[in-house]
Amino acid sequence: MNTDFIRLTDNMINMELFSDFHRHQVVTKCHRKINGEWVVIDNPFVEDWGEKEFEYLVQCLKNTVETGGIVYRAFQNSKLAGLASAENTFFGSRGQYLELSCIHVTEELRDKGIGKKLFRLICEWAIEKGAERLYISAHSSVESQSFYKAMGCTEAEEYSPVHVENEPCDCQLEYVL
Repeated sequence: MNTDFIRLTDNMINMELFSDFHRHQVVTKCHRKINGEWVVIDNPFVEDWGEKEFEYLVQCLKNTVETGGIVYRAFQNSKLAGLASAENTFFGSRGQYLELSCIHVTEELRDKGIGKKLFRLICEWAIEKGAERLYISAHSSVESQSFYKAMGCTEAEEYSPVHVENEPCDCQLEYVL
């Protein structure tokens, strides 16, 4: 199947975009840092987004575009297959980071290379902006961490206090561009 990847403008970001998108994940195990070591623990839950979560995402993505960041989407058969965004604010002790703020692939199309392509598009944009690294406050599920590891991400040299405070169970990662 052909997948089209395009950069979104803020007028393209709305609730209708997500009408057939399934942000659903059954989680059984997660990564946690305990006594300075990363371990995998049992932590079963189901993440299943509804209207409220998508409304918040629409607001965030519009803000990303309005503040100079980027949002890419992948479409397959006229349906949203995935999306990724990055923010336009440098941070870190050397201003080395730009943030990969989200990356999602609809449940039924995962493991088909869509997330990898979206990740690479964000990397290309960040390189053009002059970033040294992407910063990712990433879901701690084993599946999500496997994706980031496969992409070459490692634990962040510097943790962003804001990200740690907002999502204390996330894994703080970076990708050297």
